[in-house]
Formats: sequence, structure tokens, C-alpha cells
Amino acid sequence: MVRQVLGISGGKDSAALAIYLKNKYSDLRVEYYNTDTGCELEETEQLINRLESVLGKISRLKAAQGSPEPTPFHHFLKSSGGYLPSPQARWCTQKLKLVEFEKFVGDEPTISYVGIRGDEEREGYVSTKPNIQAIFPFRRNIWSMDVINKVLNNDNIQILTDLYEIICDAKELSKVLGIVQKPLTKEFYYSKKLNALLDFDVKVFNKVVFLFLKTTDYPVGKLDDFPLLDNEDVLDIKDIYQILENSGVGIPAYYKEIEFEIDGKKGKYSRSRSGCYFCFFQQKIEWIWLYEQHLDLFRKSMEFEKGGFTWNQGETLADLIKPDRIRQIKLDAIKKQEQKVRKESSVLLVDMFADDNDVLCVNCFI
Repeated sequence: MVRQVLGISGGKDSAALAIYLKNKYSDLRVEYYNTDTGCELEETEQLINRLESVLGKISRLKAAQGSPEPTPFHHFLKSSGGYLPSPQARWCTQKLKLVEFEKFVGDEPTISYVGIRGDEEREGYVSTKPNIQAIFPFRRNIWSMDVINKVLNNDNIQILTDLYEIICDAKELSKVLGIVQKPLTKEFYYSKKLNALLDFDVKVFNKVVFLFLKTTDYPVGKLDDFPLLDNEDVLDIKDIYQILENSGVGIPAYYKEIEFEIDGKKGKYSRSRSGCYFCFFQQKIEWIWLYEQHLDLFRKSMEFEKGGFTWNQGETLADLIKPDRIRQIKLDAIKKQEQKVRKESSVLLVDMFADDNDVLCVNCFI
């Protein structure tokens, strides 16, 4: 039996993915879980509770059970000698989340659904455990790059050819084999070949990958069928918000933008991610949001900065909230927001005045 799991982080994307799969693929038997660091915003817990009323049981995973420390984060911070996590040393993600997730799964073949959107340029977590396979339903390419690298490897061109001959319509076969049989080179690399095959036909590509995986130990290959093979949806941020609003679960309050004013100029700020209130991936303007909207949590974040360790490289939170520094951070944020509006306006104008002849054929190299 292949388990199918989905991690509920408390953020918008995983919440929307859970609702999306439940609505569109109701036959999937998905298990939901949440890894609790003990340091999330209250709104995160509220969202998980609302989701549980829609989805059913969400297993709560928690590291360092039985520790005398107030939260799992405090436990591992103490064991690391007060060394704060950072983008270069993400021990918090490893110890508080990934270890607990892999314990939850065990050694059973498992499909893990991941809510990376179609408008995001990142791969996301792929477990090093061979029994866990990540699937990305919101993207045009639902497969993880380890699968793509295996399927499209030059050593497997003949296998891929045979599979396309089984799956593909005979009238279209010669066209797609021009892509399949073209070896990977520095100029024709993995992503270029992948996109060409997806441009040809997403469903056909998915079915070919599915048959290929049946010759491997990947969990999806152990299934008799997999409904996401016919998935052609590509969901972006607007789709995510719509799913949450339409479901009644709603959008966590920390994503909703709040207006601020500095030097007669107006800007907006909010939190861009779920997770711990002191997340080191926060932008400077998000730290100011935390300071002004959740002063108690900001003060708790400050308490962790001991022994020369700081959340932001080269700057303490005490320095971050000095009036002149707040002013500069807000002005910088306003400038970025204005640049984004101008960029979006320029793209809109290009779309409005573009000639049909300006559109390039994606298959012109065939």
C-alpha cells in the first residue's frame, strides 16, 4: 500500500492544496499532518483548526517530546549552544520538521503532495529517503527534478522512445520523437527538453513518466493508476486566494496588507510566509510589521539574540527598530512597491500593443 500525505504548514499554499485535492480528487486517501514548532503565530493555529473542520483529522507532529523546555525550538536552540538558525544553517527546519515528518512516514512507500505554485521558481523539499516521492499538483510539471533527471537521462532515450510509441497518437508520434531522441547537451539541457515535451502534451508526458516509474522503486510507480496524470492545471497566487475564500477557510490575517505612511508616502506591509514568528527568511519590512503588529512576539524574538547571535546578519533587532532605521526600511519598501507597480504596468502595455507576429513558436527548433 502506498501512503499519500500532505503537510499543513499553516500557510496559504498548503492549505489551498489540501482543499484543491479534496475537491478535485476526492478518491485520493490523503493523510494530513502539521509539524508544530511551538513558535507559530496564533493565526496559524486558527487556520489549521478551520482546515481540520473541512478536511478531517490533521495529525500534529511535535519534536522533543518530554523536554523541559517551553517549546521544541527552545530545546534544540539550547542543544546547539544558542546558535540561531540562518539561511546557511537551517537546523530548525531539519530538526523540528523534516525529522518528524520522516518519522511519521517511516519506511512505507509514500507520496508527499507539495503546494509549490505554478508561478514560483523553486523546487521545494525532496526527501533523501527513497520511499518518499514529492508531487507538485499546482505546477505544469508535477514531477520532482530527481524524477525528471532520471527519465530524461541520455541513457534512457530508447526507453522513452518505446514509451512514447505506446502512449502517443500515431499521427503525432514523429513530431514528439524529434524531441525525445534529441540528446541532452549544454545547449539542450534538462529544463529545455522538459518544457518542449510539456509543450507538446502534458498528459502524454505524465503517462510516459508513470510507465517509466513502474520500472523503478518510486512510490507512484507502485500504483495501478494515478489521477493526477490528467492534471493540466497551473495555479498561481490569485488562484490560491480564491480557493481559500471560496472554501470558507479564508486567508490568514497576517497575509492581509496593512497600510502605513512615512514622510508623506504610503506603503503596505504584511507577512509573506507562515511558520515561526522569528523566521530568519523574513524581509526587514516584515520584522517592522512584527514589531508594530505583534510587539510581544518581537520582544520574544529579541530575547533569543544572545552571545553575538542575531537573526539578521550584522544587525540586531534592537538596532532594527531605531526610529531612523524604521523610517529607512519603510521608505525602501515603498520604493520596491512602486517599482513593482511600474514593472507590472510596463508588462501590461506590452501585452496590449504586442503584434501576433511577436509571439515566438515554442516548437520552432523541432
